[in-house]
Amino acid sequence: MRWVTLFYGLLYACLAWSMTAPPSKPPSVNSSVDHSVQERADTFRNPVIYEDFADNDVSVGPDGLYYFSASNMHYSPGAPILRSADLVNWELIGHSVPSLDFGEKYNLTNGHAYRGGTWASTMRYRESNGLWYWIGCVDFWYTYIYTAKEVTGPWTRSAVLPGGTCYYDCGLLIDDDDTMYVVYGATDVSVAQLSEDGLSQVQTKHIFSASDVAKDGIEGNRMYKKDGFYYILDDHPGDITYIWKSESPWGPYESKILVNNIKSPVPGGGAPHQGSLVQASTGDWYYMSFTWAYPNGRIPVLAPITWDDDGFPSFVADEAGAWGLSYPAPLPLESMRAWTRTDTFEEETLGPDWEWNHNPDETKYLVGIGGIALYTATVTQDLYAARNTLTHRVHGEFPVGTLIVNYDGMADGDRFGLAAFRDRTAYIGVHRDGDKYTLAVVHNITQEESAWNTTSNGTIVAAIAEPPGDKTLWLRASLDARASGSFAANFSYSTDGQDYVQLGEPYTMYTNWAYFMGYRFGIFNYATKELGGLIRAISFTSA
Repeated sequence: MRWVTLFYGLLYACLAWSMTAPPSKPPSVNSSVDHSVQERADTFRNPVIYEDFADNDVSVGPDGLYYFSASNMHYSPGAPILRSADLVNWELIGHSVPSLDFGEKYNLTNGHAYRGGTWASTMRYRESNGLWYWIGCVDFWYTYIYTAKEVTGPWTRSAVLPGGTCYYDCGLLIDDDDTMYVVYGATDVSVAQLSEDGLSQVQTKHIFSASDVAKDGIEGNRMYKKDGFYYILDDHPGDITYIWKSESPWGPYESKILVNNIKSPVPGGGAPHQGSLVQASTGDWYYMSFTWAYPNGRIPVLAPITWDDDGFPSFVADEAGAWGLSYPAPLPLESMRAWTRTDTFEEETLGPDWEWNHNPDETKYLVGIGGIALYTATVTQDLYAARNTLTHRVHGEFPVGTLIVNYDGMADGDRFGLAAFRDRTAYIGVHRDGDKYTLAVVHNITQEESAWNTTSNGTIVAAIAEPPGDKTLWLRASLDARASGSFAANFSYSTDGQDYVQLGEPYTMYTNWAYFMGYRFGIFNYATKELGGLIRAISFTSA
């Protein structure tokens, strides 16, 4: 049935698109600077990635390269994976969770799963059986274990632990004798020993509590072994990183503060305090954390640590006692593919820098046919309830997203646009009502911060009846994503990709932390009357 749907969908798309030839020129943006490569060979600057990659778990792979597992919550596919040769320059290479197969709400078909999904998970390579393991708790109840022979996949769900076994904010250690341990918990922290195949629990034991350091909570657990001692890294939310040491994985543990309310290297960013430790091939150790820097998100920052005579690490701050803006490079720096670039959707699958808001309806989009076709997948008045919103992280202090789109296939009642997407959303897009097309800017589509239900479908703040052109437009969102900035989102359009006209006043992006994820560019297309319409995203440029 799906192939029949795709055949007729493709046929209809070809007929519709044949009326308008694809533009021959890409968006006019400044792409001369490669933001993914640090400028000097002997030092690096923080943040190492100016994008929203939180809850990192960094480890060394079998190839000697470094791998970074991150959170992306309700976005699909889940648990993004990054790779680096030098701990500074990173590339996004895939995801550990191919689909958020955790219930209907993750499909937006029976409720929603905002702020659910994958977070504070762990990933490691196990040499004895040649498998990568990803372990994470979902919905505070089930712990899922995915495995793969190659880090780029395919990843397979290999186990689900019994309900109620939640490895909250977990960290995996594969010991010298190949025993697998997982540290987990919030406030009360435990260590579990896994079975020989790593797919079930043999035993678990409580090892310490937040009250042991006179705090009301600790989380963000990671586990390491060095010089015969076991170490657990975790944090008091908002300010303090703790390191715990024991001669046994089961304790008893003694603790020391690694950082305490340290000043962020990102202006306006919160104190880095959660993350992971990693040993470089030189033997030196580093702490990869992240700073809360909305509207962009939680942004990775890196710093060296040293080991003291008491067996505990010490953080290397700058002269002012802050997290350094610059440090000596851990290793010779190697360039990676630029984070900012143009995607023309020529491949048969989407690249890993694209993630859907919840799981997509796979029958309602097509890739690799001169762009990506987004068919309407939901009849709704609510953007947050609409399936198949395609998202892309924003990059840097002043991210710009430019979409070339043909909307000749829209149906009556359809709404599509390019959004600054989060729990407070604004967009520029086209509304079709009967034979009338309106180019509109909409502000303040809103979710409340408990159950994440929609409380406002937004307000049209500017509009142009019958947009100029031949139903092909360039739509642009230009953001001030600095935590110390104006938080402004400006929307503009063009009919030739050269001259842009701003539409509407700037939208002030929301910076509260409760949603956790930062702003993204979102491309959406939904119906308000009936399904059947489509738009074609010809290219998207992140700059």
